[in-house]
Amino acid sequence: MKIAIFRKANFNAAHRLYNPDWTHDKNLEVFGVCTSPNFHGHNYDLVVKVVGEIDPETGMVINLKDLSRMIKDYVEDRFDHKNLNLDVEDFRTLNPTAENICFVIWNILREQLDEKYELTIRLYETPRNFVEYPA
Repeated sequence: MKIAIFRKANFNAAHRLYNPDWTHDKNLEVFGVCTSPNFHGHNYDLVVKVVGEIDPETGMVINLKDLSRMIKDYVEDRFDHKNLNLDVEDFRTLNPTAENICFVIWNILREQLDEKYELTIRLYETPRNFVEYPA
């Protein structure tokens, strides 16, 4: 019997959406105010979904304390109060869109989790704008 568990977290980060191969006008046309060279920020809400079998000895799919620590150590500490474009190596050459941030987080946590677990990441950039991987 598979069960899904969820852990919520958040981080605050600045970013700038732009393509360095485009003109300023083209970036402005595509990304609007989000391409400001002075950056802008979001209070990101993260929902991590882990699906797996219930361990008969513990009664848990995964210990939420361990999952919480994993999210803090590998995601929150890496992204929180950072300028994603300048401070986070993952986005040196990758546009830090919500889609790309979500996928990067999925890859980071996928490396930490046992293969027996299914993993889904939902990232809220705003209360009305969010992405999920895998879709």
